[in-house]
Amino acid sequence: MGMVMKTRKQAGGRLKSRLFCLFLLLVLSACTVRTAPPPPVSPHPRAHPEQPAKLAPLGFTIQAGAFSNVGNASRLTDYLNEYNLDAYYFVYERDLYKVRFGDFPTREEALAKAKELEAQNIIEEFYIVRPDQYTLASRARLGDRYVRTRLVQTARSFLGVPYKWGGNSPKDGFDCSGLAMSVYRLNGFSLPRTSRAQFMAGNPVNPKALSEGDLVFFDTSGKGQVSHVGIYAGGGRFIHAPRAGRQVSVDSLDNAYYRRRFLGGRSYL
Repeated sequence: MGMVMKTRKQAGGRLKSRLFCLFLLLVLSACTVRTAPPPPVSPHPRAHPEQPAKLAPLGFTIQAGAFSNVGNASRLTDYLNEYNLDAYYFVYERDLYKVRFGDFPTREEALAKAKELEAQNIIEEFYIVRPDQYTLASRARLGDRYVRTRLVQTARSFLGVPYKWGGNSPKDGFDCSGLAMSVYRLNGFSLPRTSRAQFMAGNPVNPKALSEGDLVFFDTSGKGQVSHVGIYAGGGRFIHAPRAGRQVSVDSLDNAYYRRRFLGGRSYL
């Protein structure tokens, strides 16, 4: 009889032990944080790379004025920019400056705006520039090399000009970005106004692979962000508007000041 009681006690102990283990497993299972399985990894992550960013081609623009004094061209630019028309002046030929502005989808819209400004005595003579008159329109026929050469030639036409981006603060880098925007828009690219937007709109370029016409960006404000831009002219040199009131000039990427502040290059072709 004693043996039977002992066997029963042992069996009961084993049952209690198993029940306790089962209870413990249930508690641990309830406390476990369940996470979704990670997404499957493509065996060929570079098989379908993202398409490079592309700037929209410029539409119809308005060209106005013929100034022998760059200050007059600058003042008209300032006035037009109060209407958010993205105006810019440029060297039309030796000692003669003209102003361009706007980006209109149709000739009719550009013409209507020009006549409106003419009626308000803001502009006098004007000319509507067609998209097929830009350098960009010849890209398919003449190639990227031609477009890059024209970009640098356009930038060089500003050398010596006391460039200032009308109506904006130099601390925001609008002087330099206004020059870059002018160079690109004169060739048919709808480049944004600010240096930061220009930086975001382009495709990154290895510093050792920069090509003529690329834009180079710097942190000249010491805030860890884009605040200055220039047009790469080849041979480690770039064209830029150093600051308000200074003439457009050429500098080197090897210059200690710019080398320390260089943030990267961007291509738009």
